[in-house]
Amino acid sequence: MKRGLSRKPGAGGLFPAGSARPAAKEPAAPESAPEALTVSELTRRIKALLEGSAGSLAVKGEVSGLKASPSGHVYFSLKDAAALIECVIWRAAAERIGKLPRDGDRVVARGRLSVYEPRGRYQLTVSSFAAGAGKGDLWLKFEEIRARLAAEGLFDPGRKKGLPAFPRAVGIVTSPSGAALRDMLKILARRAPGVRAILAPCQVQGSGAAGDIVRALECLDRWGGVEVIVVGRGGGSLEDLWPFNEEAVARAIAGARTPVVSAVGHETDFSLADFAADVRAATPSEAAERIVPDRADLFARLAAAAARLTRAVSLPAGNGRERLLRAIARRPYRRPEDLLMIRWQRLDDALAVLAAGAAAFLASGRRRLETAEARLSGLSPRGILSRGYALILDRDGRPLLDSGQTAAGDSIRAILHRGGLEAVVEKTLPASDP
Repeated sequence: MKRGLSRKPGAGGLFPAGSARPAAKEPAAPESAPEALTVSELTRRIKALLEGSAGSLAVKGEVSGLKASPSGHVYFSLKDAAALIECVIWRAAAERIGKLPRDGDRVVARGRLSVYEPRGRYQLTVSSFAAGAGKGDLWLKFEEIRARLAAEGLFDPGRKKGLPAFPRAVGIVTSPSGAALRDMLKILARRAPGVRAILAPCQVQGSGAAGDIVRALECLDRWGGVEVIVVGRGGGSLEDLWPFNEEAVARAIAGARTPVVSAVGHETDFSLADFAADVRAATPSEAAERIVPDRADLFARLAAAAARLTRAVSLPAGNGRERLLRAIARRPYRRPEDLLMIRWQRLDDALAVLAAGAAAFLASGRRRLETAEARLSGLSPRGILSRGYALILDRDGRPLLDSGQTAAGDSIRAILHRGGLEAVVEKTLPASDP
């Protein structure tokens, strides 16, 4: 949905529209006109006057909009109920300070006044901090609301909804005149031209912005014509982003049936909308990139998949064809009987090898058997008797091992290699008698 914006032309010139211009008078020539200064010369004079007279200062206030640049320098504002001053911490001082304050902290900043000449803006160049009175009122209110809603389970991961993979329509809740909308529409048009972007315009800053955000979000959610809703705006101070910290906005986001992406401020900004949303994007541009796939990337992935599929099909087919052609070109396929003869010859060779192996195995077994038989024969009692030994048994048939086992007149039996003897002991000799 496109919304056109119109601007009413303002009255030009130094006089109200319709009034008569006074008649021009010839200006009197001044006697000694002061020398005209360039803007740069005037700014340098202000710089010399301001920086030379102020000296070292200690300024207390609440930190707002603190942001570190890629160069290492840090920019923020110090404010109280009635005024605000821009501050800068150069990289060397930031490295020396180490832990920097956060948005909402009340601090005492020590430094010197300086003038940024390109814009004619004065600022406080901070060199160190001393702790002030703790957190600012807005930050304390933010922490109180966050703790209460977290205790209710409003931020539980289990209640988060997933984003659709290929949405056909996305809703955007933001200001129609903000840069955030232009950035998101540009990215959506580039990544997914077929996706419809439906804008629910609302205020994103100032009094009444929270209610406006809730109404726009609930309108899109009730309509049901979008598959995902982005709620957000560009960066700003804690005060600028405060509508997205209102309890009503957090509850509306958490209660939406449609998945909600929060895209409030810059990467370092956090709001209650971020905690309540199903997905938090660091910036509106990142939100647009996350909710729709990149058409060019999808086409590239499809082309790569098609190429892989083609290779997977064509390569085996080509290899098989080459193998088939090589096989057909071989001689056995030109004369099939040669292939059969080769197989018979291989079978004969295998049988010969098998027969030779079996014969060698049997011969080896026979040799091992003969060796074992010879060893057993040498250890048998019959073999010992063949060498002239005899086995002497008493009358009960027990072997006699000691002359003390018998006495003179006892009957004994001697078993020889062949046959045996029956005898009577005439005399026993002790073992020590040779």
